[in-house]
Amino acid sequence: MTDLRTDEFDYHLPPDLIAQTPIEPRDASRLMVVERASGEIAHRRFRDTLDYLRPGDILVANDSRVIPARLLGRKATGGRVEVLLLKQLEDRRWEVLVGGKRVRSGTQLHLEKGGSQVEAKVVADLGEARRVVEFDRPVAPLLDELGEVPLPPYIHESLSDPERYQTVFGRVDGSAAASTAGLHFTPEMLLALRERGVTLAFLTLHIGLDTFKPVTTDLVADHAIHSEWASLTPEVAEQINRAKLAGGRLVAVGTTAVRTLETAALRSAGVTGALREASQLQVDLCPWRPVAAFEGPTDLFIYPGFHFRVVDALLTNFHLPKSSLLMLVSAFGGRELIRRVYEAAIAERYRFFSFGDVMLIL
Repeated sequence: MTDLRTDEFDYHLPPDLIAQTPIEPRDASRLMVVERASGEIAHRRFRDTLDYLRPGDILVANDSRVIPARLLGRKATGGRVEVLLLKQLEDRRWEVLVGGKRVRSGTQLHLEKGGSQVEAKVVADLGEARRVVEFDRPVAPLLDELGEVPLPPYIHESLSDPERYQTVFGRVDGSAAASTAGLHFTPEMLLALRERGVTLAFLTLHIGLDTFKPVTTDLVADHAIHSEWASLTPEVAEQINRAKLAGGRLVAVGTTAVRTLETAALRSAGVTGALREASQLQVDLCPWRPVAAFEGPTDLFIYPGFHFRVVDALLTNFHLPKSSLLMLVSAFGGRELIRRVYEAAIAERYRFFSFGDVMLIL
């Protein structure tokens, strides 16, 4: 679908439907259940997800944790500056977003919080607000004292408990934003799923802030999708392959899990290297190995026309207009059905975006 237009994924959202704070408890959020085959929509609570999963299914979630990636400080001239860590390039070099005036190559930065401080220098300008910064020492070990957990730009309320922007199963530091579909799970719900015979498995994809950027090209296919680091271990790949071959459904928790799983399916089918151009290919899976383990960057761009190979069901929040995430969900559920789903969500006053409600697409 090379002629697919970006404005086909636009919609108007009343600002008061953008959730500013997380709901308590986590599993009390609303759940919209969407049946792709019939087009039927049901309104439940997230804890009711148990009613739709069955023994033999495998639920796969992203275990990446959000790092305290927001650093505050000043330039040598005294002007305020904010640095948001995006990607570690070397021991002391990071790709970052900067907030502040005239932060050019060569600019010296002094970043501090409480008793912790670090010096840095801008060594490259990547365009717009992106820079490469070199710190005077490795900054990762200092982040707990020096940094703050970044919240998305549409959230204006402060968060009293930073752990509410983490999933209960997160364990691998590296993301600049949360895997929001996973925020709804409680430890009790994970235990209940296991007791029901649902296999739980985890992969890792470190989420960058590009996940929030709207697509600005007129044609969807012209969008330069961001690359993110992901990992699917051999043990988890074997879990998935066994479950699929036994007839179980693969339920992905969030768009990041979908992106990783479908990358692993393409790897299994022999597609390697850059995946962007392979995203619309019709390639066959090995019948005995639906996914292959891998570790590294993925630039897979999923939009309508994509051929899904392993994901059977999707848990996902409601996403921003014109975003690549909305395009992925539309590819999975169908453009017309997802358009109707979003209209229903607005009419029923669901809560949107990171701290919002969730849908289960079957």
